[in-house]
Amino acid sequence: MSELLTKFRILIADQTLRRRALFTVGVLILFRLLTTVPIPGIDLLKLEQFFSNNQFLGLLNVFSGGGLSNLSIVMLGVGPYITASIIMQLLTMMWPRLKALYHEEGEVGRKKFTQYSRLLTVPLALIQAFGFLALLQKQGILGELSGFSMSVNIITVAGGSLLLMWLGELITEFGIGNGVSLLIFAGIVASIPTQLTQLIFSFDVSQVPLYLAFILVALTVIFGVVVITEAERPVPITYAKRVRGMKMYGGVSTYLPLRINQGGVIPIIFALSILLFPQMILNFLSNIGNASIESVATFLLGILANSWFYAIAYFVLVFLFTYFYTAVTFDPQSIATNLQKGGAFIPGVRPGQSTTDYLSKIVTRITLVGAVFLGAIAVLPLIMQAATGVTALAIGGTALLIVVSVVLDLVKKVDAQISMREY
Repeated sequence: MSELLTKFRILIADQTLRRRALFTVGVLILFRLLTTVPIPGIDLLKLEQFFSNNQFLGLLNVFSGGGLSNLSIVMLGVGPYITASIIMQLLTMMWPRLKALYHEEGEVGRKKFTQYSRLLTVPLALIQAFGFLALLQKQGILGELSGFSMSVNIITVAGGSLLLMWLGELITEFGIGNGVSLLIFAGIVASIPTQLTQLIFSFDVSQVPLYLAFILVALTVIFGVVVITEAERPVPITYAKRVRGMKMYGGVSTYLPLRINQGGVIPIIFALSILLFPQMILNFLSNIGNASIESVATFLLGILANSWFYAIAYFVLVFLFTYFYTAVTFDPQSIATNLQKGGAFIPGVRPGQSTTDYLSKIVTRITLVGAVFLGAIAVLPLIMQAATGVTALAIGGTALLIVVSVVLDLVKKVDAQISMREY
């Protein structure tokens, strides 16, 4: 506790850190204000009925950072930007030039890569805005819109998503932490008082065992995410001895820390994005007016609405994206090359390709543990929902996963900033 207070004092006392923290808080407050600005022509009664006990919209509201429940101008959240990032990172696996741009061209290459993601976000935001507004119009939540009014609303909603993308990048550059994750985190935290109020007013003594079970699951999720996020596999590294002039250098032994979960909260956000986007499109197609398309869309929605299918798909996607994000962010060949250039080697392993294969083998094994655990924790609330029938448990479990991961990442970023100032 004393160490925590010491770090907090350093954070407040240091002018640069204080400015970064205040900038982050200010942007998050601006984001919460934007979520209260609705698009025109909303039927609030039908909106409330549409949202009641709808798991898809509940998860989409979590993903949009709380902007969807009010049908605000930022109702899409950072979803289009995350979808664009997923597409770009998938392309790195298929396009060597793009992979070289991301991994080998340093900061300049990554800036170009990010710029391409931004450009791809624009058409995705326009498509998602049109699909969702058309769905709301079919449900009667929005009144009949003329072509001009629909175009204005599409541009407004897409512009709100692009604005959030820009605010998230501002937090990353001038604030503390990952801006996109913090925007989602802010939306989840802002909904806690409302959920607690509803829980207090709807308290039922007969549901006490269910409340206790939910608390137990929440504590399990928090403990598990903290353990898996902090766990790492140390790989011993030895630097060869070198003589320069009259001095001897090297001969030092250290280790290379390989994290069990390299992706943190990113695989969960990616999995949710992939799960929610098809449902949004199918919901729109199910009301398009064509009998054949409507029947196919309704059939597919029925499959996606099955809780067991949804849980399995969620688990598989979290599992796959954990491996995928690790493959994108961790390059064993680059690390092996850097170790060889620096005169370092892993005891018992030849430099070069043998070191690459050794690191790849270790990362594959430890990522298996992280991926299985993260996927299991992600679907555990869904299993509880299927057993109890309480939709909020599934939404709360996903939100809890994101909150814990974002808080851990934020604490590390603050520690890194404080350590830099102390040195």
